[in-house]
Amino acid sequence: MKQHPPPGPEQEAPAPPRVANEVFGDRLPLARRFAELLAGDGVTQGVIGPRETPRLWERHLLNCAVVEVMLPHRTRVIDLGSGAGLPGIVLALARPDLELYLVEPMLRRTKWLSQVVDELGLGNVRILRGRAQDVRGQVRTPVVTARAVARTRELVEWAFPLLEPGGRLLALKGVSAEEELAEDRASFAPWPVDSAQVHRLGEDLLEEPTRVIEVVASSAALPGSPVRGRRGASRRAGR
Repeated sequence: MKQHPPPGPEQEAPAPPRVANEVFGDRLPLARRFAELLAGDGVTQGVIGPRETPRLWERHLLNCAVVEVMLPHRTRVIDLGSGAGLPGIVLALARPDLELYLVEPMLRRTKWLSQVVDELGLGNVRILRGRAQDVRGQVRTPVVTARAVARTRELVEWAFPLLEPGGRLLALKGVSAEEELAEDRASFAPWPVDSAQVHRLGEDLLEEPTRVIEVVASSAALPGSPVRGRRGASRRAGR
């Protein structure tokens, strides 16, 4: 089998589709630079696969950016397992009013995220190295996001101790989002869940809408621990 060398930093990012201007507005130049970083150093540093480069905009940047419609003005967001900065960096680009905390356990990825934040001058982003349980007590926010990290039942367990009362977990999912929510809903019982539903975002902009499972915490109960104790809680978090 013929071996091909891995793409280097000279690999070019695809041009943004026309709809990217509607999504990012005057922040599009920064979004383009982020795409270039992903296609170059992001690939060589292993934070994103080389096969993802041709579909950076449709599958990744725009897929994440449309989630901003679910975020109030000037809210604070924790992004669990931020990895390549999806959706955390994208949301920071699309919404400079947001305050983002990118939680990532892997040193290689936190170095990448720091590089991107510095390169793009994102003063609204803070990087926290660790798993979800490692940052408990350091920060709580009204919103926690996660993309391609874990099943929703695990995300609820990791996210709820990081949410303020009445806060929301926004889990970016694929085409099986409705099925996953139906299967995992019963496992939410130990936690103060007020509601859970699937949103389809960007249907008028994207070929494939972004599916987000929203799990809302009760405003009447502090989400720092389950309603009733459980043994053997998962110790994993992030990627």
